[in-house]
Amino acid sequence: MERSRQPDIKDVQEQLPRADSPFTATELVIDEEGRIYHLQVKPDQIAPDILIVGDPGRAEIIGSTFLRDIEFEHEHRGLVTITGTSDITGEQATIISPVRTTVTTSGIGTSSLEIVVTELVALNEIDFETRTPKTDFPRLHIIRVGSSGGLQASTRLGTPIITSYSIGLDNAGVYFEAPYQDENCKRLEEELDQMIMDSMSIESRFYNKIHPYVSRAEPNVVNGLLEAAENLGVPAKLGLTTSSPGFFAAEGRDICRVKPSVPDLDKIFSAYDPRLGGQRVENMEMESSFLFHFLGCLGYWAGTICPTIANRQENTFDHHYQESIKDTIKVALLALAILRSCYPDDHIS
Repeated sequence: MERSRQPDIKDVQEQLPRADSPFTATELVIDEEGRIYHLQVKPDQIAPDILIVGDPGRAEIIGSTFLRDIEFEHEHRGLVTITGTSDITGEQATIISPVRTTVTTSGIGTSSLEIVVTELVALNEIDFETRTPKTDFPRLHIIRVGSSGGLQASTRLGTPIITSYSIGLDNAGVYFEAPYQDENCKRLEEELDQMIMDSMSIESRFYNKIHPYVSRAEPNVVNGLLEAAENLGVPAKLGLTTSSPGFFAAEGRDICRVKPSVPDLDKIFSAYDPRLGGQRVENMEMESSFLFHFLGCLGYWAGTICPTIANRQENTFDHHYQESIKDTIKVALLALAILRSCYPDDHIS
C-alpha cells in the first residue's frame, strides 16, 4: 500500500493545548460506573480500529455477521457499541491478521456524530481516573460505512463511493478551529462559497449566509479502501462527497410548501468540476465533513465509504441495497486490517 506523507499534522499536534488541570465533572461527564455519558462505554471497551455507522440495526448486523469473539456489546440512547475481532472472507482476499475492532453508531447527521466522535476521542486519550490527558495513546483509525445518494448519472446504482474530500454544508465543524488540511480544501471552499451564492436569490433572507467548509479524508485510509476494494473485486469509485445538515431541502429535495433557499442543490453539485484528476462530486450523505475535519486536526485517520442507493439524476432507487452495504462493510474491515498491518504500533505522543 502506498504510504502518504503527513506534512502538517505534527505541527498541528504540537500546537494543540494540553489541559494543565483535570477536566471538570461538567466538561467530561462520567457516570458512577466510570462510563462516558452518551455512549455509556469505558475506555478499555473501545478498540483503536473503528467502524461508524448511522443505523443501530446496521451496527448489530456487523457485530453478528462480521465480528467474532465479542467482548463488549451495549446500547444506550439508540447508540449501539460492539467490540470484537473482525472476521471477513472473500475469494480474493482475507484478513491479514485478526484485528480488534469496534463498531458504533453515530445517529443521523453531524450534530449527533460530534457527540459520538468526541466521546471516542476522550475514551482514547483521557485518563478517566485523574481526568487528565494521557501523554501517549494509539492513533484511531475510523471508517464511516453509510448509504448515500448518487449525483452522477454515469455512476451505477449500488457503487461504493470512497470519499476523497467532503463538502460540509452543516455547521458542526465551524465550532472547532481546525486548519486547512491542504491547499485543495482552501480552493474548494472559495469556489463552492461563490457557487452557492450565485445559485441563490439576492433577495433571500439567507443570501451570503451558507458557507461550505471542506475537509479531507486521510490519504492512507483512502488508499487502504481502494486496495481493499480491488482485492475483494468490489467496483468502488473515488470522488467528493457533500455532507448535508438535513435530508430534504439541504439535499435538493423540494417536497413541501416551504421552498428551498438554494434551489436544485443536487444538480448544482453534480455539475461542479473540482479539478482533482477527473474526480467529481459523486454523492450526498450527512456525516463525513465533521468526521474528517475534527479527527484530521487531532492526527487521527478517518475515511468514508458509502454505496449509492439512489441516483438523483436518474431518479432511481435500489430497494435491495443491503447487498451493496454488505460489500462495503467487507471493504472497510479489510481496509482497517491493511492499515493496522502497515502501522501495527501507530501511536500519538
